[in-house]
Formats: sequence, C-alpha cells, structure tokens
Amino acid sequence: DTVGDFIIRLKNSGTVGKETVSVPYSKLRHSIADKLVDAGYLASATSVGKLPQEKQLEVTLSYDNGEHRIRGVKRVSKPGRRLYTKVTDIHPVKFGKGHMILSTPAGILTNEEAKEKNMGGEQLFIIW
Repeated sequence: DTVGDFIIRLKNSGTVGKETVSVPYSKLRHSIADKLVDAGYLASATSVGKLPQEKQLEVTLSYDNGEHRIRGVKRVSKPGRRLYTKVTDIHPVKFGKGHMILSTPAGILTNEEAKEKNMGGEQLFIIW
C-alpha cells in the first residue's frame, strides 16, 4: 500500500523530529504531497534524481513551535476495500481542524475543494 506507507512515514518522521523525509517517487505520491503542502502540513515536496529507478521524492516537514503539524492520519480506502463517496456525503474532518484527501477525476483534492467543484471520489485518508 504505497499511500499508506507514505503517510505513515510522514507521521513517524515528524514524531521523532526529522526535518526531511525521502520516499520513492511516484506521480500519485507527488500530487498528494503537493496537496499537503497547500494545506500547510508540509513545507515543500520536490523530486530528486533523473533515472526512474533512482528518482526520490524529498519532503520537508512543517513544524509549529517545535511541534509537528501532522497530529494524526487514518487510512480510509485500503487495497482490500476501496471506499468511494458522493459529494453530498463529504463532511468536515475533526470539526474543520483536519482534511480528507480524495482521488477524483479532477485529480487529488481536499474535502473543501471537492465540495467547491461538486465532485466525489475515492477517500484516500484523513489527516489532522
């Protein structure tokens, strides 16, 4: 499960106080990382390397007063059980303190962006 591995690596690296995390590159991981940068959970995400076998995604974590921005993550849709949602079933996460990341036909979106675009999709994970 590449998405589950990616978000757990981010959470665990922030818990031990690392500044950057390096993970194998994929377009899905890069688009998720870009969305987390926009939401404020990460400082930056860049790809490093030219060859496909050597390409890495270098993620810089974000901290507030020495405390990691990612308090928790929960994988919703798993490889054994995909979970899709309609736009009418998208609700705020943790009373507006968190975000749900969805895979939609328009790309990777947060719950607020999916509501604005009136688009449902696969719930990848929630983050707060």
